[in-house]
Amino acid sequence: MPHHTPLIGTIVAALVAAFLMGAIAQRLKVSPIAGYLLAGVIVGPFTPGVVADVGLAQELAEIGVILLMFGVGLHFSLRDLLSVRRIAVPGAVAQIAVATLMGMALAWALGWGLLAGFVFGLALSVASTVVLLRALESRNLVQTERGRIAVGWLIVEDLAMVLALVVLPGIAAAMNQPEGGGSAIAASLLGTVLKVTGFVALMLIVGRRLIPAALHWVVHTGSRELFRLAVLAIALGVAFGAAFVFSVSFALGAFFAGMILGETQLSRRATEETLPLRDAFAVLFFVSVGMLFDPAVIVEQPLPLLATVAIIVVGKSLAAYALVRLFGHDNQTALTVSASLAQIGEFSFILAGLGTGLGILPDEGRDLILAGAILSILLNPFIFTAVASRGQRGVRAGGTAAEFAAAVEEQKEERREDHLILIGYGRVGSLIAAGLREASRGFVIVEDQSDMAARAAADGMSAVHGNAAREDVLREAGIERATGLLIAIPEGFEAGAIAERARRINPGIEVIARAHSDEEVEHLRRLGAAHVVMGEREIARHMLALAKTGD
Repeated sequence: MPHHTPLIGTIVAALVAAFLMGAIAQRLKVSPIAGYLLAGVIVGPFTPGVVADVGLAQELAEIGVILLMFGVGLHFSLRDLLSVRRIAVPGAVAQIAVATLMGMALAWALGWGLLAGFVFGLALSVASTVVLLRALESRNLVQTERGRIAVGWLIVEDLAMVLALVVLPGIAAAMNQPEGGGSAIAASLLGTVLKVTGFVALMLIVGRRLIPAALHWVVHTGSRELFRLAVLAIALGVAFGAAFVFSVSFALGAFFAGMILGETQLSRRATEETLPLRDAFAVLFFVSVGMLFDPAVIVEQPLPLLATVAIIVVGKSLAAYALVRLFGHDNQTALTVSASLAQIGEFSFILAGLGTGLGILPDEGRDLILAGAILSILLNPFIFTAVASRGQRGVRAGGTAAEFAAAVEEQKEERREDHLILIGYGRVGSLIAAGLREASRGFVIVEDQSDMAARAAADGMSAVHGNAAREDVLREAGIERATGLLIAIPEGFEAGAIAERARRINPGIEVIARAHSDEEVEHLRRLGAAHVVMGEREIARHMLALAKTGD
């Protein structure tokens, strides 16, 4: 590592290693998060070869935490939570309690203190948002009842962890005071609660008005670059201000900034504009976490590690399964929710880092959490597939009539023939859809954004939620029997991948796509698009025609 450029060297080493390991993980159909964590192990101080600067990596990780929590706030939906509140709220709380107690029991067996056990168990109780959502999306389950239950459950877990991040520093400060005992803890917690209350009040009273007003002013300037900068300034500025003025964690400040912004009409655009930077720093966050992991724990503490993984994969899942069944839901729903939660991720890392930083959690506890996260994320796709197939067999073989009817309703596929497939329901796609409907032409929409897919369904359209570059999604839309494919998304090279996949399944299908450059036009035609519409050319042609006719 060049000593005169430690920041550049750390970023380069982290991103290159993350790309290589993430690509391998993707190829193996495992969550890329596992690859990013392993990349951190590779460039970390506990393995030979290139060693990145751990201190700088941790500072970069703080930005990753801020942007991750900002993204959680942006996607926080009180409406989704309320729709499944009768099971998600009590179920998540009970499951957190069960998993925390199991973690505390293991910590007690290892000779740790009570507070260390509490932090350890809490870190094992919360699932990864990224892993869970990707698992549901890959199986088109997000919009189903079981998908909504899993997501609502996850929201409750996230809120509980946000509360833990607020309270833990106050508890740690009181525990470190030799005198005062319970009164010192109560005073510290009271001070923390007052600071958090002040921050929340300021955000709800002032921030709720100031942040949307500032963003609307930026939008009216017409500068996309300035809008992107404004969103990032809000996320980072609120997080830093919360920590500096109110002694509140970066995570809580960023979460509230995202939540307030998520209530505005500009939330979708804010999400899209900041996604690349959020993804990049999220990768650096996962790599930095992996750098803290000492692989020696696998050899030195195999039994505690097995127990940790068992709590995450078996104990927590069984608790979730029993709770879902207790609330009267069918076997397949219970299996889906339990499999979704059989892993840990972002909040677990944040809690582990906070616990060790406050002197509450021993280093071996952090190592067990990291190792448990890596192994559970690696195992989760296989667990999910096995559990899902078992649930389907169980419903067919011996389920009740209600369970069978529910499974058939979720699994049935509408027969589609001699129709068009429209990719994207954005500004262009929605106009095309309206025109096709007016012409009484049969069509199916494929949209990867859940809110846009829901909007298409609400508009009475036949919609499939998923990534059109995936073969199973195209087949669900009836690509084998379709006569035409209209690709309305603005990304020309991504459209090329969709066109290539579609023609591989249905060689005779006519592909019509849009492009923004000559290179994209050439790329799309090379991959089988019969017609490519380039926006700039069509605008110029129409304006020229109007100028010549004088209309």
